[in-house]
Amino acid sequence: MAKRIAIQGFSGCFHEEAARKFYMGQELSMVECNTFDQLYQEKADGNADAIVMAIENTVSGGLLPNFELLRKNDLKITGEVYLRIVQNLMALPGQTMDDIHEVRSHYMAINQTREFFKKYPHIKLVESEDTAKSAAQVAKEGLKGVGAVASACAADLYGLQILRPSIETYKQNFTRFLILDEAVQVPQSEVDKASLCFTLPHKPGSLAQILTILSFYDMNLTRIQSLPLPGREWQYFFYADIKFASYQRYEQALAAVRPLMEDLQILGEYTAAI
Repeated sequence: MAKRIAIQGFSGCFHEEAARKFYMGQELSMVECNTFDQLYQEKADGNADAIVMAIENTVSGGLLPNFELLRKNDLKITGEVYLRIVQNLMALPGQTMDDIHEVRSHYMAINQTREFFKKYPHIKLVESEDTAKSAAQVAKEGLKGVGAVASACAADLYGLQILRPSIETYKQNFTRFLILDEAVQVPQSEVDKASLCFTLPHKPGSLAQILTILSFYDMNLTRIQSLPLPGREWQYFFYADIKFASYQRYEQALAAVRPLMEDLQILGEYTAAI
């Protein structure tokens, strides 16, 4: 049976590309979700076997609500994948650039490709719900003269022709996706990254003390994000990703910082993506 993966978006979106990259060679079935909250609901209801969820992007930064989802839910991170976001202009087979008068896509994809479309002022840019959904509409409705900006996966899935590949302004545009899948068992010898969530006493120097200890134990802090704690005025929780070469040193670091924290959640221990 195909492994059912809950993704935010429609089949052919970048979440699906990320899922296929992580589970390369496995038979997959996408469970389309309108929101990130729905990912967890589909998993809880037994409609999905795993979740693939975007967490940060090198251009637009972190998806802040998703850090809160990680904190509030029990599912552990068991892997990650980095995907270069390549935006492609596609249309029905046989169409040319001269035929296109309208292009549809998600607002983020449009923002990432505005420089390209400055060369084609006659093309109207129309914001839509999803990149892959825009491609699906062009294909299923047979919309001549209308293009879509989406992934190569969407072009293949819906039988569209890529008129111009890689039209995004910033070529070094990567999104990091998290894998939440109990079936992925990472041997301790292969664990070299962990995601943590913690709160600290409201006193001067508390965060600096934690960072100093992590540095002492050779923990490489690759990300730290603070977010307000709902219902607690001026209190924050911290989300941190750390990489390490020794699992033993990692355990020693946790033992050293735990007494200094009011709460510590290990959101996942896994193998860092290359």
